[in-house]
Amino acid sequence: MSKERAALDRWMKGVAPSHELRKWFDHDPEKWQEFNERYRKELFGSEAVEELLDLIKQHETVTIVYASKDQAHNSTMVLKEFLEDLLNN
Repeated sequence: MSKERAALDRWMKGVAPSHELRKWFDHDPEKWQEFNERYRKELFGSEAVEELLDLIKQHETVTIVYASKDQAHNSTMVLKEFLEDLLNN
């Protein structure tokens, strides 16, 4: 589905993992733990994460849309846990 068809309020490409990290990971579950650690390092101190945290604090519901066949081993799961850690501290 295109982002136009999805009718999203925001397209926050800045919270996605870098192209290099996505390419290295290649959805290989064997690389999951290291991917998780590397992606968290990319997220730490990111201006895009700060913007997303502000949105979460301003709105009752924030939906993060992603496209992955593997629901357990994808960047959105890392992002979700990262945000929860920040919001719960």
